[in-house]
Amino acid sequence: MEQMSTWEMLLVGAVVILVIMWWQPGLKQALKQSQETQNKDWMGVLVPIGMVVLFVILLVMMVS
Repeated sequence: MEQMSTWEMLLVGAVVILVIMWWQPGLKQALKQSQETQNKDWMGVLVPIGMVVLFVILLVMMVS
């Protein structure tokens, strides 16, 4: 794969900046909400993820 030329790098950089500016209001709101959350909310995410990890470990142990 050949290296990108200068105009291609500038175009990619401009697109990245535009995407960041387009998502900025949503990112601000998400960061504000994440600071307001409590630890109880994380348990609702961590428990299912932990169960999936344990299930995958169980499956790997059964195959080995």
